[in-house]
Amino acid sequence: MPSRGPLIRNMEDLSMIATQELLIRLLIAALLGSIVGFERQRRSAWAAGLRTHMLVCVGAALFMITSALGFSDVLTGNHIMLDPSRVAAQVASGIGFLGAGTIILRRKHWLTTAASIWSVAAVGLAVGGGLYTAAAGATVIMIVILAGMRPIERLIFQQAKSQMVTLDVTRWSKVVLELREICRRAGVTVHGMKIQARTELATAKIEINIAGSMPRLVTALSAFQANLDVKAVNAMLVQP
Repeated sequence: MPSRGPLIRNMEDLSMIATQELLIRLLIAALLGSIVGFERQRRSAWAAGLRTHMLVCVGAALFMITSALGFSDVLTGNHIMLDPSRVAAQVASGIGFLGAGTIILRRKHWLTTAASIWSVAAVGLAVGGGLYTAAAGATVIMIVILAGMRPIERLIFQQAKSQMVTLDVTRWSKVVLELREICRRAGVTVHGMKIQARTELATAKIEINIAGSMPRLVTALSAFQANLDVKAVNAMLVQP
């Protein structure tokens, strides 16, 4: 019975591809990979950046070229067929390990970089297969997602990100109400509040979970510090 899947039965035409064309494919892969890598490295110096993405893209392209063209000498015999899609599938699986290593090393903050590495491998496979338009289009879409969607993501989800603020206060029962009123006026949402106090007169520690845009958070913190019963404010705000 005939085998399933896309098969290459005759490599004579493919083997005639000029060396210049092969080099062009590898250079295009390097270029497209560098575009995505530059965007990642611009975001963080510790992320998998320019060189990593270039290597992944060029390596994937070479795998595809080798799969399609590298076995022409063994296909001269009868009943010998080649399925180049198997190499592409193995590259997709193998890059998953590289992405997993990136996530384990840098935790959740590098999940996007792992996804970009996996995607740029697909770009390399497309270039290696001669699908230049698809590869270039995918690269443009990836850059739009990585760079262009970031401001939109911040705008939509900035309210959902909680920030922890710790305050040392006196007369805590009175201050709690004042803190909530400050947050209300600043347009900041209070997600939770934890109070550690022995007596009303002793200095209490209040941990407050608040969420909002960065300007509103800064306004709330300034108002906290201006309160005479607040002795210290400790906060490390993270940009949403």
